[in-house]
Amino acid sequence: MSIPEVDTFETSSVYVYEMIDAFGGVEKFYDKFFISAVCPLGFTTISNKGKSVNYNYYDSKKLTEAVMDLIIKSLIIQIEFGIKRDICFCLGTGKNHKFLVQLNNELKLFDKIIPLEHPRYIMQYKSKQRHIYIKKYIKEFRKV
Repeated sequence: MSIPEVDTFETSSVYVYEMIDAFGGVEKFYDKFFISAVCPLGFTTISNKGKSVNYNYYDSKKLTEAVMDLIIKSLIIQIEFGIKRDICFCLGTGKNHKFLVQLNNELKLFDKIIPLEHPRYIMQYKSKQRHIYIKKYIKEFRKV
């Protein structure tokens, strides 16, 4: 089996880079924040049109169960980096947030989890208003 070539980029990254720039640049941003993912792996599936599309770790119970140990190990390793644990900003207000809150209730990783709209949602459905979301992110970040 061969791995198909992917001729695309993650639109979420465009938003994140714009937001970081608006925050004051990479040095200022990463001096204060650490960005990671609940699941350290990305998944794709093939759409009915034969196109490779994003597939989230929470899109099927079977996949979630298959990667659960990896998710937990990855989060614990990241906590051991010495990151601050009082506030976690969750990029996603729906299933990603719900999953992280449930996991946090069990593992007690963070004191508080604040959901923010997912960059992919913003770029896919609200691209023309992304400056409003960037201001919202920065407003939340500056509270910390």
